[in-house]
Amino acid sequence: MTNIDVIDAQIGNVKKYLQATGNFKKYSKEEIVDNQERAFSCERALYLTTQSAIDLAESVISYKSFRKPTELKESFEILYENGVIETDLMHKLCDMVGFRNALAHGYDKFDYDILYDVLQNGLKDIEEFVEEVKKAL
Repeated sequence: MTNIDVIDAQIGNVKKYLQATGNFKKYSKEEIVDNQERAFSCERALYLTTQSAIDLAESVISYKSFRKPTELKESFEILYENGVIETDLMHKLCDMVGFRNALAHGYDKFDYDILYDVLQNGLKDIEEFVEEVKKAL
């Protein structure tokens, strides 16, 4: 499998996870929080969506032979530095990495207001990221 094939497969994964995560948008925050199974499923879907975007960023960096990141959010900073994404999108995606870290590490005081905001408003940033990656290839 070539690097471009890997990137194409990762774009497919991001789209798959975006679609699955989007299915939770129909619920109110209370309907998610008050149903433990739904809350856990939504958290996992958001984690996978965000992680797949990070994986895609890292593959683009490798494909384009950009400098290697030393931490996850730096992947989006490198793509910005090389003209793949704009400043505003870079900041949003870096914030998404922080959200992903909160999901991954199970911090005790997880803020469901943030989860709901990401669910309702943050997915479009990942969709935009996919489109920018396609243009850059």
